[in-house]
Amino acid sequence: MSPYLSLLRRNRNFRLLYVGQTISQLGDWFNAVAVYALLLDLTGSATAVAWMLIVQMLPIALVGPLAGVLVDRLNRRRIMMAADVVRGCLILGLLLVRRADQIWIAYVVTALTVSAQAFFEPARTATIPNVTSSEELLPANALASATWSAMLAIGASVGGLVTAVFGRNVAFVINAASFFVSCLFIAATRYDATPAPRPPVRGFAAMTGISDLIDGVRYIRASSHVAALMFVKAGWGLAGGILLLLTIFGQRVFPVGGSTAAGIGVLYGARGIGAALGPILLRWILGQKPATLRRAIGPAYFMIGAFYIALSAAPALSVAAACVLLAHFGGSILWVFSTVLLQMEVPDQFRGRVFAAELALVTLTSSLSSYLTGHSLDRGASPRAVSLWLGALFFVPGVLWMLILSRWKESGGPLARPNQTTSAEEELLEGHMG
Repeated sequence: MSPYLSLLRRNRNFRLLYVGQTISQLGDWFNAVAVYALLLDLTGSATAVAWMLIVQMLPIALVGPLAGVLVDRLNRRRIMMAADVVRGCLILGLLLVRRADQIWIAYVVTALTVSAQAFFEPARTATIPNVTSSEELLPANALASATWSAMLAIGASVGGLVTAVFGRNVAFVINAASFFVSCLFIAATRYDATPAPRPPVRGFAAMTGISDLIDGVRYIRASSHVAALMFVKAGWGLAGGILLLLTIFGQRVFPVGGSTAAGIGVLYGARGIGAALGPILLRWILGQKPATLRRAIGPAYFMIGAFYIALSAAPALSVAAACVLLAHFGGSILWVFSTVLLQMEVPDQFRGRVFAAELALVTLTSSLSSYLTGHSLDRGASPRAVSLWLGALFFVPGVLWMLILSRWKESGGPLARPNQTTSAEEELLEGHMG
């Protein structure tokens, strides 16, 4: 743990971003378990949960292109702060949902909240290379992913318990408050978040962002490595249906004491533990050369598929939780390693658009997977059979990645230094001296 503790101790800006992320993500998972339990309790329909999963993802694909343009044009710190305030206010709208005929409120609130997230996440991901050195980049992303996963494990488990004991509204209020606290931590950061100077905006295409979108598409088309890495998470988006499946497993197959929320919490907690362990252990074992990171992606797909196939035959909740843990060990490898490789490949002026487009791709595949999974479950397919089918699907992107890798020109060298602003380097130096 020494590299991670050292990073947090030395680098003030990253530490503040990290603490804000930790608090808001804990609230997110309190909220997620409560929302899924709310829909199942009011409707009893897997499709209702599938639509919620779609609503939690699809707006990102729709808003993503605009978000990417603005993240590359405007002050990224202010974008993150504004997104946090908007999300905190919106989440309180879930307190109004009390009957089955009011669940439309939950969908609207979630869609608007996720639209704000579509601005926050590309801004945060594009910011990390500006507040870290090249040596800190992989530990920073691994720590961020592990924290997301730990908050999933803690938030889902404790959130399920809190929801079962104190009610859903408590979880909703906790989530709203977490966004406001996150905003305060981001406001305390001190680095130059101003985008690089650009020519004056003239003409309809430039003012609406169309010209920036076209430039981004041209950059991606001319950069085959970037295009390939952008589709890694889209392959992981097949897990969108898996997330719905965990909800149904928690309700129908492995309920805890008859509680929907508690059963979901156990499986989501296992998911979080596995995702937390993956990038940290693999970095310790494999190091951080780009070629090594790329070679780990294909086996990670196969690992996910194998353990979700094993989930289909799990005889008890403990075995099911172990399968979920190991499957998401592989999933976190896909997420962190592809993110780090993109951060090293993409120049700062294109990062917002690239990460927004990548997020849009993964949300599209996740939305489709969630819908088809919910439709299959409501048409009579068993959760175990759907787990088998989804697990088998992960072998497809695994094979495709191995084919891509066979044509990749290996550099074999250490990670290159990302583009940083001078002020970010000065802030990092200040952190080292402090």
